[in-house]
Amino acid sequence: MKTFVLMTKFSAQDAGVVEVGSKLQGRARTGRAWIEQIKQACPEVRFKSHYALLGQWDFMDIYDAPDEESAAKVSLISRSHGACQVESWLAIPYERVLKIHEEIEQDQAKDS
Repeated sequence: MKTFVLMTKFSAQDAGVVEVGSKLQGRARTGRAWIEQIKQACPEVRFKSHYALLGQWDFMDIYDAPDEESAAKVSLISRSHGACQVESWLAIPYERVLKIHEEIEQDQAKDS
């Protein structure tokens, strides 16, 4: 399984506080429908955490999926549930990045 980070924005940057507040009231209902659709379309996807953010993005979800196609489904489903902007990022564990770096250094040493 690969780990992905889903960044989601539901409100336009210039939306007023009242508009954002009224949309947030319906988010719980929409959120339940969103997760149910993902469970049906991508039963292999496992969510690790879900955060509401105070910044450029409204929500961040961290989940495991077998491949990029499954991650694309999660992104597309998010758009169909009202997200105006979605980004999906592949997350590589730091320990794995260190291992990759060691492998590169070993390969360079062989070539020298």
